[in-house]
Amino acid sequence: MTKGICELIWLKKLLTELGYEPTSTMNLFCDNKAAIAIAQNPVQHNRIKHVAVDRHFIKQKLEAKVIQFPFVKSEDQLVDILTKAISSRAFHDSLD
Repeated sequence: MTKGICELIWLKKLLTELGYEPTSTMNLFCDNKAAIAIAQNPVQHNRIKHVAVDRHFIKQKLEAKVIQFPFVKSEDQLVDILTKAISSRAFHDSLD
């Protein structure tokens, strides 16, 4: 999520330099409910100590309304066609 947020911030700065400043909150679609809950939960849990710095960065951007994390079902995640082996049905559905 942190890497995705950094890329979105970079894209927003690039668009601003090109003369088009986005005014709405950016969406980072995520198919992991646990990751969304951890990012939005202000309580630090023992099981996520290794991602504490990233979680604080994500939380900061959420509170500043720079990004939001709408949930998307795994089968509706369009980027999977570029990163995972998918069924032929899913491939043909994405062509439509």
